[in-house]
Amino acid sequence: MKFSTDRPYSDPEKAARKLLEIANATEPVDGKIYIEKINAPMLYQERATPAEYKAGLDLRYPAAGCCCTSPEPS
Repeated sequence: MKFSTDRPYSDPEKAARKLLEIANATEPVDGKIYIEKINAPMLYQERATPAEYKAGLDLRYPAAGCCCTSPEPS
């Protein structure tokens, strides 16, 4: 017996693909795409949970939680 429906973005790869789709549709400002322009459509229009959003973001951009600059060569 199944009590709940499957979530469309429970697979991190599907969530990452949707994040890229949203990012590609977003118009850059000064060459940058602000994260707020991706957050709202994914969380409120697509109805993804914060955990699904974060899993997709971590899969696509594993260092997104650190900083936005590339590491210095050692």
